[in-house]
Amino acid sequence: MNRKYVILIPLILATFIHLINPVGFPDIFFDEGIYMRRAMNMIETGNPQEGYLYDHPYFGQIVLAGILQIANYPPDTSTDPASLQNLYLVPRIFMGIIAVVSTLLVYQIAKEKFGRNAALLSSLLFAVMPYTWIFGRILLDSILLPFLLASILFAIRFKHGGNVWFVPISGIMLGLAIFTKVPVFVFIPLVIWLVYQKRKKFSDMLIWVVPVLLIPLLWPANSIFLDQFDLWVKDVLWQSQRSNSVFEIIGSFLIIDPVLFVIGIAGIIYAAVTKNKFVLFWFVPFVSFLSLIGFKQYFHWIPIIPIMCIAASVWLLEIPKKIKYLQSKIHYVIIGAILIFGFSSTVLIITNDLSYNQFEALSYVIENHDGQSTILASPVYTWILYDVFDMDNIPRDYAMILFEPVKTSGITVVADSHFMLDRNRGTELIKAYNDTHSVQYFQGKAKDFDTRVYPYTNMRVNHEAFSIDIRAGDWNIAGNQKNQP
Repeated sequence: MNRKYVILIPLILATFIHLINPVGFPDIFFDEGIYMRRAMNMIETGNPQEGYLYDHPYFGQIVLAGILQIANYPPDTSTDPASLQNLYLVPRIFMGIIAVVSTLLVYQIAKEKFGRNAALLSSLLFAVMPYTWIFGRILLDSILLPFLLASILFAIRFKHGGNVWFVPISGIMLGLAIFTKVPVFVFIPLVIWLVYQKRKKFSDMLIWVVPVLLIPLLWPANSIFLDQFDLWVKDVLWQSQRSNSVFEIIGSFLIIDPVLFVIGIAGIIYAAVTKNKFVLFWFVPFVSFLSLIGFKQYFHWIPIIPIMCIAASVWLLEIPKKIKYLQSKIHYVIIGAILIFGFSSTVLIITNDLSYNQFEALSYVIENHDGQSTILASPVYTWILYDVFDMDNIPRDYAMILFEPVKTSGITVVADSHFMLDRNRGTELIKAYNDTHSVQYFQGKAKDFDTRVYPYTNMRVNHEAFSIDIRAGDWNIAGNQKNQP
């Protein structure tokens, strides 16, 4: 194959991995339902702000709403589980396309900084290693990634003699990434350093930084327009004060993709030893931010997965220069073994249809709803109940009963694993579980996998598709007054 077409290899692999089973795997996660609900709300109202919670800026739901609008959502849907499952098909395919685009951008960045061989290996790792399945989720971190990568690429191209227009374009791309999720601001030092290196002019930095600051300011500006700036300040502070240990998400990374974690960290250490500022400016500020502040989940690693793949590739390609034993074909055998192991592990998990169980449960709820009870469920389901089937008495998610009274005499609870984790958040949730009885139980494929054995350890972070208990019962309206948030 002509060397200029070698990029087709990782792109084809990435396309296969992300589009072979977009809805079946991974399961539909709680947050994905939130973003679908917000996108549908924007289609219906034209307002990107849903309710009174200011947790993230708007660009993610704006992009998602645009895709859904083009696809004429919601489509005609029956109560058949397969039909319900297809409601997530278009957005999941869109996320797969984003992952393929991100693979291309990883290749281009690595090629500009470290050469064609590093670019090929970096993009192959990014395309086939098991962590890649996370990019298929409908998450802000995945949506912002191509904008972050494009910002870095345009800055590198400018540094290497590109057009001066690359500077504001880079700034716009990072501004849009921050307008998707605020923590991306930690990459400002990396990109502004790349821009400054070209001509060492503060005017270049000023041109770059203007869109980086102005675009995200649309978020607080909209809250001022809605006379909700006090809520914006309160919620932003609340988001920054939630915290858990960074070791928790390191543990999750090791469960999902221990090989990429090990070679990625080895590449970062090698970058520190060789004083590779590009790698360190990308990796260190973000990990430091995760360590110091904010609630962390396994998918929050997404913005630094590209640099871990790039750093691992540089290390794997340069290590033979340091170790004579590896100056032979065994070096290529090791790299090939890593890629084959990563690809085969990924295929073993992504070809399973986990989410079907969720839609079997949803189908049962819809077909057995009498119209006289309130349905308490995860956002995974509620936007479908409300926006697709026009059902009443559907709170945005089950936690709403902590703040609003239940208006019906009966309730139905979709007690999936996320509900069970949140059950102790308040007495109303405890009551909703204890005062109802199981009417149908959906086991799913929980017993099909030994989650102690890799790569099926990945199923531990796909638990929302496992056991789902549908519960029903009476609700004592008089005994449950509205709580104040």
